[in-house]
Amino acid sequence: MTPLDPAAAAEPTEDLRIGVIGFGMRHSVALHAHRPGEGSRITVVADPSERGRETAREEIGAEVATVGSVEQLLAEHEVDAVMILTPDFAHAEVALATLGAGLPTFCEKPLAIRLEDADAMLALAAEKRARLYIGHNMRHMPVVRQMKAIVDSGRIGRVRAIWCRHFVGTGGDFYFKDWHAERAKATSLLLQKGAHDIDVIHWLAGGYTRRVSGIGDLAVYGDVTDRRDNSDRRMWDWYDEDSWPPAAQKELNPVIDVEDISMLQMTLDNGVLASYQQCHFTPDYWRNYTVIGDAGRIENMGDGSGDQIHIWESRRSGPGRPDAVEVVARAEDTDGGHGGADPRLVAEFLRFTRSGGATDVSALAAREAVATGIRGAESIRSGGVPLEVPPVPEELRAYFNGGQA
Repeated sequence: MTPLDPAAAAEPTEDLRIGVIGFGMRHSVALHAHRPGEGSRITVVADPSERGRETAREEIGAEVATVGSVEQLLAEHEVDAVMILTPDFAHAEVALATLGAGLPTFCEKPLAIRLEDADAMLALAAEKRARLYIGHNMRHMPVVRQMKAIVDSGRIGRVRAIWCRHFVGTGGDFYFKDWHAERAKATSLLLQKGAHDIDVIHWLAGGYTRRVSGIGDLAVYGDVTDRRDNSDRRMWDWYDEDSWPPAAQKELNPVIDVEDISMLQMTLDNGVLASYQQCHFTPDYWRNYTVIGDAGRIENMGDGSGDQIHIWESRRSGPGRPDAVEVVARAEDTDGGHGGADPRLVAEFLRFTRSGGATDVSALAAREAVATGIRGAESIRSGGVPLEVPPVPEELRAYFNGGQA
Protein backbone atom coordinates (compact mmCIF):
# COMPACT_ATOMS: atom_id res chain seq x y z
CA MET A 1 0.00 0.00 0.00
CA THR A 2 1.50 3.33 -1.03
CA PRO A 3 0.08 6.50 0.51
CA LEU A 4 0.01 9.63 -1.57
CA ASP A 5 3.18 11.72 -1.58
CA PRO A 6 1.92 15.21 -0.63
CA ALA A 7 4.81 16.94 -2.40
CA ALA A 8 4.15 15.08 -5.62
CA ALA A 9 0.43 15.82 -5.44
CA ALA A 10 0.56 19.58 -5.04
CA GLU A 11 -1.34 19.86 -8.32
CA PRO A 12 -4.11 17.38 -9.27
CA THR A 13 -2.45 16.07 -12.43
CA GLU A 14 -4.19 12.72 -12.20
CA ASP A 15 -7.05 11.14 -10.33
CA LEU A 16 -6.59 10.16 -6.71
CA ARG A 17 -7.28 6.45 -6.29
CA ILE A 18 -9.88 6.10 -3.52
CA GLY A 19 -10.64 2.93 -1.61
CA VAL A 20 -14.00 2.70 0.15
CA ILE A 21 -14.49 0.45 3.17
CA GLY A 22 -18.15 -0.30 3.83
CA PHE A 23 -20.78 0.26 1.15
CA GLY A 24 -24.00 0.29 3.13
CA MET A 25 -26.34 3.08 4.21
CA ARG A 26 -23.78 5.88 3.91
CA HIS A 27 -22.27 4.77 0.62
CA SER A 28 -23.82 7.79 -1.10
CA VAL A 29 -21.21 10.06 0.45
CA ALA A 30 -18.45 8.06 -1.25
CA LEU A 31 -20.01 8.59 -4.66
CA HIS A 32 -19.04 12.27 -4.44
CA ALA A 33 -15.42 11.09 -4.62
CA HIS A 34 -16.00 9.20 -7.86
CA ARG A 35 -15.25 11.80 -10.52
CA PRO A 36 -13.07 10.05 -13.12
CA GLY A 37 -11.00 12.57 -14.99
CA GLU A 38 -11.89 15.33 -12.53
CA GLY A 39 -9.44 14.54 -9.75
CA SER A 40 -10.57 11.35 -8.02
CA ARG A 41 -12.11 7.97 -8.66
CA ILE A 42 -13.12 4.99 -6.57
CA THR A 43 -10.96 2.08 -7.61
CA VAL A 44 -11.79 -0.53 -4.95
CA VAL A 45 -14.57 -1.21 -2.45
CA ALA A 46 -14.24 -3.50 0.57
CA ASP A 47 -17.44 -4.85 2.10
CA PRO A 48 -18.05 -8.18 3.86
CA SER A 49 -21.53 -8.53 2.34
CA GLU A 50 -22.25 -9.57 -1.22
CA ARG A 51 -25.05 -7.02 -1.27
CA GLY A 52 -22.58 -4.23 -0.53
CA ARG A 53 -20.16 -5.39 -3.22
CA GLU A 54 -22.96 -5.78 -5.75
CA THR A 55 -24.27 -2.29 -4.98
CA ALA A 56 -20.76 -0.93 -5.57
CA ARG A 57 -20.54 -2.56 -8.98
CA GLU A 58 -24.00 -1.32 -9.89
CA GLU A 59 -23.41 2.29 -8.87
CA ILE A 60 -19.73 2.72 -9.77
CA GLY A 61 -19.38 0.33 -12.68
CA ALA A 62 -17.94 -3.05 -13.48
CA GLU A 63 -14.42 -1.58 -13.47
CA VAL A 64 -14.39 -1.13 -9.69
CA ALA A 65 -12.61 -3.88 -7.79
CA THR A 66 -14.50 -5.41 -4.87
CA VAL A 67 -13.05 -7.34 -1.95
CA GLY A 68 -14.40 -8.71 1.29
CA SER A 69 -12.16 -7.06 3.88
CA VAL A 70 -9.91 -4.13 4.65
CA GLU A 71 -7.01 -6.58 4.89
CA GLN A 72 -7.55 -7.60 1.27
CA LEU A 73 -7.79 -4.00 0.16
CA LEU A 74 -4.52 -3.07 1.84
CA ALA A 75 -2.68 -6.17 0.63
CA GLU A 76 -3.91 -6.29 -2.96
CA HIS A 77 -4.66 -2.74 -4.10
CA GLU A 78 -2.77 0.54 -4.46
CA VAL A 79 -4.82 3.51 -3.30
CA ASP A 80 -4.02 7.11 -2.38
CA ALA A 81 -6.69 7.51 0.31
CA VAL A 82 -9.54 5.59 1.93
CA MET A 83 -13.05 6.38 3.09
CA ILE A 84 -14.42 4.38 6.04
CA LEU A 85 -18.20 4.10 5.92
CA THR A 86 -18.68 1.04 8.10
CA PRO A 87 -21.03 0.83 11.10
CA ASP A 88 -19.78 2.89 14.05
CA PHE A 89 -18.45 -0.05 16.04
CA ALA A 90 -15.99 -0.93 13.25
CA HIS A 91 -14.55 2.57 12.74
CA ALA A 92 -11.62 2.25 15.12
CA GLU A 93 -10.41 -1.18 14.02
CA VAL A 94 -10.51 -0.25 10.34
CA ALA A 95 -9.01 3.22 10.81
CA LEU A 96 -6.13 1.90 12.89
CA ALA A 97 -5.29 -0.40 9.97
CA THR A 98 -5.45 2.34 7.32
CA LEU A 99 -3.66 4.94 9.44
CA GLY A 100 -1.04 2.33 10.29
CA ALA A 101 -0.47 1.97 6.56
CA GLY A 102 0.10 5.73 6.35
CA LEU A 103 -3.00 6.42 4.29
CA PRO A 104 -5.06 9.63 4.35
CA THR A 105 -8.25 8.40 6.01
CA PHE A 106 -11.80 9.72 5.90
CA CYS A 107 -13.75 8.21 8.81
CA GLU A 108 -17.49 8.69 9.05
CA LYS A 109 -18.64 10.20 12.32
CA PRO A 110 -18.59 9.42 15.16
CA LEU A 111 -14.84 8.89 15.25
CA ALA A 112 -15.27 5.86 17.53
CA ILE A 113 -17.67 4.50 20.15
CA ARG A 114 -15.06 4.23 22.93
CA LEU A 115 -12.89 7.08 24.12
CA GLU A 116 -9.74 4.99 24.30
CA ASP A 117 -10.21 4.04 20.64
CA ALA A 118 -10.70 7.65 19.58
CA ASP A 119 -7.53 8.67 21.40
CA ALA A 120 -5.61 5.77 19.86
CA MET A 121 -6.70 6.90 16.38
CA LEU A 122 -5.45 10.43 16.98
CA ALA A 123 -2.16 9.18 18.39
CA LEU A 124 -1.52 6.81 15.48
CA ALA A 125 -2.44 9.43 12.88
CA ALA A 126 0.10 11.79 14.44
CA GLU A 127 2.77 9.08 14.74
CA LYS A 128 2.40 7.98 11.11
CA ARG A 129 1.73 11.50 9.80
CA ALA A 130 -1.32 9.99 8.13
CA ARG A 131 -3.99 12.62 7.47
CA LEU A 132 -7.18 11.94 9.42
CA TYR A 133 -10.48 13.54 8.43
CA ILE A 134 -13.89 12.92 10.02
CA GLY A 135 -17.30 13.04 8.33
CA HIS A 136 -18.77 15.91 10.36
CA ASN A 137 -20.77 17.20 7.40
CA MET A 138 -22.83 19.63 9.46
CA ARG A 139 -19.88 22.03 9.46
CA HIS A 140 -20.68 22.41 5.76
CA MET A 141 -24.45 22.85 6.15
CA PRO A 142 -25.62 26.35 5.17
CA VAL A 143 -27.60 26.91 8.39
CA VAL A 144 -24.60 26.12 10.58
CA ARG A 145 -22.16 28.12 8.48
CA GLN A 146 -24.43 31.15 8.54
CA MET A 147 -24.88 30.97 12.29
CA LYS A 148 -21.11 30.59 12.67
CA ALA A 149 -20.57 33.70 10.51
CA ILE A 150 -22.99 35.74 12.63
CA VAL A 151 -21.28 34.61 15.85
CA ASP A 152 -17.80 35.32 14.47
CA SER A 153 -18.86 38.79 13.33
CA GLY A 154 -19.36 39.81 16.96
CA ARG A 155 -22.90 40.94 16.26
CA ILE A 156 -24.33 39.26 19.38
CA GLY A 157 -21.27 39.93 21.51
CA ARG A 158 -19.35 37.25 23.34
CA VAL A 159 -21.08 33.86 23.35
CA ARG A 160 -22.21 32.92 26.85
CA ALA A 161 -24.64 30.03 26.29
CA ILE A 162 -25.84 27.64 23.58
CA TRP A 163 -28.96 25.50 23.67
CA CYS A 164 -29.78 22.80 21.14
CA ARG A 165 -33.02 20.85 20.83
CA HIS A 166 -33.00 17.95 18.38
CA PHE A 167 -36.40 16.53 17.42
CA VAL A 168 -35.81 13.17 15.73
CA GLY A 169 -39.13 12.28 14.14
CA THR A 170 -37.60 9.30 12.32
CA GLY A 171 -36.04 7.83 15.45
CA GLY A 172 -37.96 4.55 15.48
CA ASP A 173 -37.07 3.71 11.89
CA PHE A 174 -33.54 5.11 11.83
CA TYR A 175 -32.18 3.97 15.18
CA PHE A 176 -34.28 1.30 16.87
CA LYS A 177 -34.47 -1.43 14.22
CA ASP A 178 -30.79 -2.33 13.93
CA TRP A 179 -27.44 -2.17 15.75
CA HIS A 180 -27.92 1.49 16.72
CA ALA A 181 -30.29 0.32 19.47
CA GLU A 182 -27.55 -1.65 21.28
CA ARG A 183 -25.08 -0.15 23.75
CA ALA A 184 -22.54 -2.81 22.80
CA LYS A 185 -22.49 -1.55 19.20
CA ALA A 186 -23.34 2.15 19.53
CA THR A 187 -22.61 3.07 23.19
CA SER A 188 -25.33 5.76 23.00
CA LEU A 189 -27.31 7.76 20.46
CA LEU A 190 -25.52 10.74 21.97
CA LEU A 191 -22.70 9.47 19.74
CA GLN A 192 -24.47 8.35 16.59
CA LYS A 193 -26.87 11.27 16.51
CA GLY A 194 -25.58 13.72 19.08
CA ALA A 195 -21.96 13.82 17.88
CA HIS A 196 -23.11 16.16 15.10
CA ASP A 197 -24.82 18.59 17.45
CA ILE A 198 -22.17 18.49 20.15
CA ASP A 199 -19.57 19.29 17.50
CA VAL A 200 -21.64 22.23 16.24
CA ILE A 201 -22.11 23.51 19.80
CA HIS A 202 -18.35 23.37 20.31
CA TRP A 203 -17.70 25.11 16.95
CA LEU A 204 -20.14 27.93 17.62
CA ALA A 205 -18.89 28.34 21.19
CA GLY A 206 -15.20 28.23 20.35
CA GLY A 207 -14.46 25.73 23.12
CA TYR A 208 -14.78 22.13 24.25
CA THR A 209 -16.78 20.50 27.04
CA ARG A 210 -14.83 19.72 30.19
CA ARG A 211 -17.72 18.78 32.52
CA VAL A 212 -21.03 17.15 31.67
CA SER A 213 -24.09 15.83 33.47
CA GLY A 214 -27.22 14.30 32.04
CA ILE A 215 -30.56 12.64 32.45
CA GLY A 216 -32.32 10.33 30.03
CA ASP A 217 -34.58 7.34 29.62
CA LEU A 218 -35.71 4.58 27.32
CA ALA A 219 -39.23 5.96 27.53
CA VAL A 220 -41.10 4.56 24.51
CA TYR A 221 -39.33 2.00 22.33
CA GLY A 222 -38.35 -0.30 25.16
CA ASP A 223 -42.05 -1.09 25.68
CA VAL A 224 -42.62 -2.17 22.05
CA THR A 225 -42.72 -5.97 22.02
CA ASP A 226 -42.84 -6.49 18.23
CA ARG A 227 -39.20 -7.39 17.48
CA ARG A 228 -37.24 -8.80 14.52
CA ASP A 229 -33.63 -9.44 13.60
CA ASN A 230 -33.21 -7.02 10.70
CA SER A 231 -29.60 -7.84 9.85
CA ASP A 232 -30.79 -9.14 6.47
CA ARG A 233 -32.20 -5.72 5.56
CA ARG A 234 -31.20 -2.08 5.26
CA MET A 235 -33.01 0.89 6.70
CA TRP A 236 -34.87 1.84 3.51
CA ASP A 237 -36.22 -1.74 3.35
CA TRP A 238 -38.22 -1.18 6.54
CA TYR A 239 -38.71 2.60 6.64
CA ASP A 240 -42.39 3.57 6.89
CA GLU A 241 -43.16 7.28 6.94
CA ASP A 242 -46.77 6.60 7.95
CA SER A 243 -45.98 4.60 11.09
CA TRP A 244 -47.50 6.58 13.98
CA PRO A 245 -47.61 6.90 16.95
CA PRO A 246 -44.12 5.73 17.96
CA ALA A 247 -45.50 3.06 20.30
CA ALA A 248 -47.13 1.43 17.25
CA GLN A 249 -43.74 0.70 15.64
CA LYS A 250 -43.15 -2.90 14.56
CA GLU A 251 -40.12 -5.11 13.98
CA LEU A 252 -37.77 -3.27 16.33
CA ASN A 253 -34.32 -4.66 17.08
CA PRO A 254 -34.31 -7.66 19.46
CA VAL A 255 -31.97 -5.76 21.84
CA ILE A 256 -32.84 -2.18 22.79
CA ASP A 257 -30.86 -0.66 25.65
CA VAL A 258 -29.99 2.87 24.51
CA GLU A 259 -31.99 5.91 25.59
CA ASP A 260 -34.65 7.36 23.29
CA ILE A 261 -34.61 10.70 25.14
CA SER A 262 -31.50 12.39 26.56
CA MET A 263 -30.65 15.78 28.05
CA LEU A 264 -27.14 17.05 28.73
CA GLN A 265 -25.73 20.05 30.57
CA MET A 266 -22.21 21.04 29.55
CA THR A 267 -19.57 23.39 30.90
CA LEU A 268 -16.99 24.34 28.27
CA ASP A 269 -13.33 25.17 28.83
CA ASN A 270 -13.93 28.84 27.92
CA GLY A 271 -16.80 29.29 30.37
CA VAL A 272 -19.65 28.87 27.88
CA LEU A 273 -22.61 26.91 29.27
CA ALA A 274 -24.47 24.60 26.91
CA SER A 275 -27.37 22.19 26.89
CA TYR A 276 -28.40 19.50 24.42
CA GLN A 277 -31.74 17.72 24.26
CA GLN A 278 -32.45 14.80 21.91
CA CYS A 279 -35.80 13.01 21.51
CA HIS A 280 -36.48 10.10 19.15
CA PHE A 281 -40.28 10.00 19.33
CA THR A 282 -41.33 13.48 18.23
CA PRO A 283 -43.59 13.97 15.21
CA ASP A 284 -41.24 16.58 13.67
CA TYR A 285 -37.63 16.18 12.54
CA TRP A 286 -35.30 19.18 12.81
CA ARG A 287 -32.66 20.87 14.94
CA ASN A 288 -33.05 24.16 16.79
CA TYR A 289 -29.95 26.03 17.96
CA THR A 290 -30.09 29.07 20.23
CA VAL A 291 -26.85 31.02 20.69
CA ILE A 292 -26.92 33.67 23.42
CA GLY A 293 -24.26 36.36 23.53
CA ASP A 294 -23.91 39.28 25.90
CA ALA A 295 -25.24 41.63 23.19
CA GLY A 296 -27.95 39.54 21.53
CA ARG A 297 -28.98 36.08 20.49
CA ILE A 298 -29.73 34.05 17.36
CA GLU A 299 -31.99 31.07 16.76
CA ASN A 300 -32.70 29.01 13.66
CA MET A 301 -36.35 28.38 12.75
CA GLY A 302 -35.76 25.29 10.67
CA ASP A 303 -32.48 23.94 9.35
CA GLY A 304 -33.02 23.70 5.60
CA SER A 305 -32.69 26.01 2.62
CA GLY A 306 -35.26 28.81 2.78
CA ASP A 307 -35.72 28.52 6.55
CA GLN A 308 -34.82 31.43 8.78
CA ILE A 309 -32.28 32.51 11.38
CA HIS A 310 -33.78 35.08 13.73
CA ILE A 311 -31.54 37.72 15.30
CA TRP A 312 -32.48 39.60 18.46
CA GLU A 313 -30.24 42.54 19.40
CA SER A 314 -32.47 45.07 21.15
CA ARG A 315 -34.83 45.15 24.13
CA ARG A 316 -37.67 46.19 21.82
CA SER A 317 -37.85 42.78 20.19
CA GLY A 318 -40.12 39.96 21.30
CA PRO A 319 -41.77 36.66 20.32
CA GLY A 320 -42.07 36.54 16.56
CA ARG A 321 -40.50 40.01 16.29
CA PRO A 322 -36.75 39.59 15.84
CA ASP A 323 -34.69 42.64 14.95
CA ALA A 324 -33.44 40.93 11.80
CA VAL A 325 -33.98 37.75 9.82
CA GLU A 326 -31.44 35.91 7.70
CA VAL A 327 -32.70 33.32 5.22
CA VAL A 328 -30.80 30.03 5.11
CA ALA A 329 -29.04 29.87 1.76
CA ARG A 330 -29.74 27.32 -0.90
CA ALA A 331 -26.71 25.09 -1.47
CA GLU A 332 -25.35 24.72 -4.99
CA ASP A 333 -25.89 20.97 -4.85
CA THR A 334 -29.11 20.45 -2.90
CA ASP A 335 -29.29 16.83 -4.08
CA GLY A 336 -25.90 16.08 -2.60
CA GLY A 337 -27.11 14.98 0.83
CA HIS A 338 -27.63 17.00 4.02
CA GLY A 339 -28.57 20.17 2.18
CA GLY A 340 -25.52 20.01 -0.08
CA ALA A 341 -23.10 19.43 2.80
CA ASP A 342 -21.93 15.98 1.71
CA PRO A 343 -20.29 17.02 -1.59
CA ARG A 344 -18.59 19.94 0.18
CA LEU A 345 -17.37 17.57 2.88
CA VAL A 346 -15.86 15.17 0.36
CA ALA A 347 -14.32 18.00 -1.68
CA GLU A 348 -12.57 19.27 1.46
CA PHE A 349 -11.28 15.78 2.24
CA LEU A 350 -9.89 15.33 -1.27
CA ARG A 351 -8.18 18.72 -1.13
CA PHE A 352 -6.78 17.87 2.29
CA THR A 353 -5.52 14.53 0.95
CA ARG A 354 -3.65 16.24 -1.88
CA SER A 355 -2.20 19.28 -0.20
CA GLY A 356 -2.97 19.29 3.53
CA GLY A 357 -3.65 22.59 5.25
CA ALA A 358 -6.44 23.85 7.48
CA THR A 359 -9.92 22.35 7.20
CA ASP A 360 -13.25 23.38 8.66
CA VAL A 361 -13.74 19.80 9.87
CA SER A 362 -11.48 18.96 12.81
CA ALA A 363 -10.29 15.54 13.95
CA LEU A 364 -9.56 17.00 17.38
CA ALA A 365 -13.10 18.39 17.60
CA ALA A 366 -14.48 15.02 16.49
CA ARG A 367 -12.69 13.39 19.42
CA GLU A 368 -14.06 16.02 21.80
CA ALA A 369 -17.60 15.35 20.58
CA VAL A 370 -17.11 11.62 21.17
CA ALA A 371 -15.67 12.24 24.64
CA THR A 372 -18.58 14.49 25.59
CA GLY A 373 -21.16 12.00 24.31
CA ILE A 374 -19.55 9.09 26.11
CA ARG A 375 -19.20 10.92 29.41
CA GLY A 376 -22.75 12.23 28.99
CA ALA A 377 -24.09 8.71 28.57
CA GLU A 378 -22.12 7.57 31.61
CA SER A 379 -23.62 10.41 33.64
CA ILE A 380 -27.16 9.53 32.54
CA ARG A 381 -26.60 5.92 33.55
CA SER A 382 -25.17 6.83 36.94
CA GLY A 383 -27.92 9.08 38.20
CA GLY A 384 -26.87 12.32 36.53
CA VAL A 385 -23.63 12.84 38.44
CA PRO A 386 -21.34 15.47 36.86
CA LEU A 387 -18.35 13.90 35.11
CA GLU A 388 -15.10 15.41 33.87
CA VAL A 389 -14.25 15.11 30.18
CA PRO A 390 -10.51 14.41 29.85
CA PRO A 391 -8.62 16.69 27.46
CA VAL A 392 -6.34 15.59 24.64
CA PRO A 393 -2.62 15.78 25.53
CA GLU A 394 -1.15 19.14 24.55
CA GLU A 395 1.26 17.78 21.94
CA LEU A 396 -1.58 16.06 20.07
CA ARG A 397 -3.79 19.12 20.45
CA ALA A 398 -1.08 21.29 18.89
CA TYR A 399 -0.57 18.83 16.03
CA PHE A 400 -4.22 18.69 15.04
CA ASN A 401 -4.83 22.38 15.62
CA GLY A 402 -1.88 23.00 13.31
CA GLY A 403 -3.55 21.26 10.38
CA GLN A 404 -1.69 17.96 10.87
CA ALA A 405 1.38 19.53 9.28
